[in-house]
Amino acid sequence: MSTVSEQLRQAREAQKLTVHQVAEIIKIRTDHLRALEAGNFEVFSAPVYIRGFVRGYATLLKLDVPGVMTALEAELKGTDKFSEPPPLTDSPRGPLDFVMLQLSKLNKNNVQFAVVTVAILAVVVVIFFIVRHTRKSDPLADLKPGVYQPAQTNSGDTLPLPARR
Repeated sequence: MSTVSEQLRQAREAQKLTVHQVAEIIKIRTDHLRALEAGNFEVFSAPVYIRGFVRGYATLLKLDVPGVMTALEAELKGTDKFSEPPPLTDSPRGPLDFVMLQLSKLNKNNVQFAVVTVAILAVVVVIFFIVRHTRKSDPLADLKPGVYQPAQTNSGDTLPLPARR
């Protein structure tokens, strides 16, 4: 079976289109188009560009796009540069990266519901402890009935009680 690059070149030649005509129609540089037809994928910096250009090229030539894309994926897996996605950073992944990845997978609505529920529960618990603490700290709660006791000395600081009648 022929490679993707051969299929594209043969289909273009069968429709009698030049490289310049195709490049102008699908808005791709001619050197990139020639690299696709030669099977030179190393020219491209990322496989996403190769997939996009091949998809547009196959659509223009009215080829079987899913079949061409499947064959392209098989060819890309055979190359050293595009066999697996490149790492975003050179540093190893840590536990925080794992946690953040898992959090990013959560549904936004479910997370909002959980946060609101936890916030409401926290407010209820705080109110419960405030009410409970204020009941125990009432200074008048432990007072016994008050009894008047007159002062023992008449130093003038207190007024004398009126006599009983």
